[in-house]
Amino acid sequence: MNYEKYLYDTTFETEAQTEIRTLARKFAREKILPLVEKDEETQTFRPEIIQGLGELGLTGIPTEEKYGGAELGYQEYIAVVQEIAAVNASYAVSVCVSGLPQVILQNFGTETQKQKYIPKLAAGNAIGAFALSEAGAGSDAGSLRTNAKKEGNHYILNGTKLWITQADVSEVMIVMARTGVDGPKGVSAFILEKGMPGIKMGKKEKKMGLNISHTMEVLFENVKVPVENLLGNEGDGMKVALSALDSGRITIGATALGVARSAIEEAIKHANLREQFGKPVLDFQGVGFMLADMITEYHAAKLLVQKAALLKDQGKEHSIAAAQAKVASTDMCMKITTDAVQVLGGSGYTQEFPVERFMRESKVFQIFEGTNQIQRLVISRALKG
Repeated sequence: MNYEKYLYDTTFETEAQTEIRTLARKFAREKILPLVEKDEETQTFRPEIIQGLGELGLTGIPTEEKYGGAELGYQEYIAVVQEIAAVNASYAVSVCVSGLPQVILQNFGTETQKQKYIPKLAAGNAIGAFALSEAGAGSDAGSLRTNAKKEGNHYILNGTKLWITQADVSEVMIVMARTGVDGPKGVSAFILEKGMPGIKMGKKEKKMGLNISHTMEVLFENVKVPVENLLGNEGDGMKVALSALDSGRITIGATALGVARSAIEEAIKHANLREQFGKPVLDFQGVGFMLADMITEYHAAKLLVQKAALLKDQGKEHSIAAAQAKVASTDMCMKITTDAVQVLGGSGYTQEFPVERFMRESKVFQIFEGTNQIQRLVISRALKG
């Protein structure tokens, strides 16, 4: 259709980036799309989807080749994430979250740790998780209370984590725990493995959306963690976490772009086909101008996400750019999915059309990987002095 050249614009992509986007789009539409509505209803997560993406080299895009990755950049990474999210945000989030341990291990892991854990994550044969948040430590992550006490050749880890994405299916989990003084400087990072005695799953959250992706409470009861599973040095935990979150904000921005694009496409199709007073509703300025704003806001946010990815690929400072990209793209996604429901009218409020799911999925993007209020705090602090 005529609108596709505006919605699927690849002006700023290389040929290789467009090719990997096309590969991800084909897999998502052929392998994920037929399952989405039923699996969201039944809260069914399928590890074989991640394995399938791994077989195509799409679960370890920025990971070095010597550890089984594609050794590409974040510009390629966000292209893939967008295409998965355009079909289903749950699996896009799963790919992003499994990517966090890979990023962390590459930056902070020993060679032994890298060789042991990264290849199976990069191949999609193992799923990763990232455990930072607690009931009393969300935005103020440095106040976390999960603790790890060193006893001989092990740390004994106790505590509870909340809102941990895919913890129930993860084989490698990066966990932040207190080993020292109060505050951020007393936090350390550990690698935990599935099957370690003392790791238990608590409640599975009942959520507004993203039901294929399970969000778990995780209990640690005297978990013996070998000293060689400490990441970096004691006290490096918040440095580890924040570096990962900078990267994660770029991929969450890409997830928001994918969902927003699908919402816009559904709204455009409907506005062209639905007639009132003898003409398509797109011809009415009340609808047409809304769609014009939607596609303009989408492309503006997309450029910020692309900028953050480019800066990261160039090895330049990208924390502020990542925060801006996360704020712009996720706020945009929430607004656009809400407007898409409005464009579809009564139909948009029913489950016969996917825009109501897109709207429910979008809200959490403004919350996880650091709320958008925290992103604004990060940005505003950079303006001081």
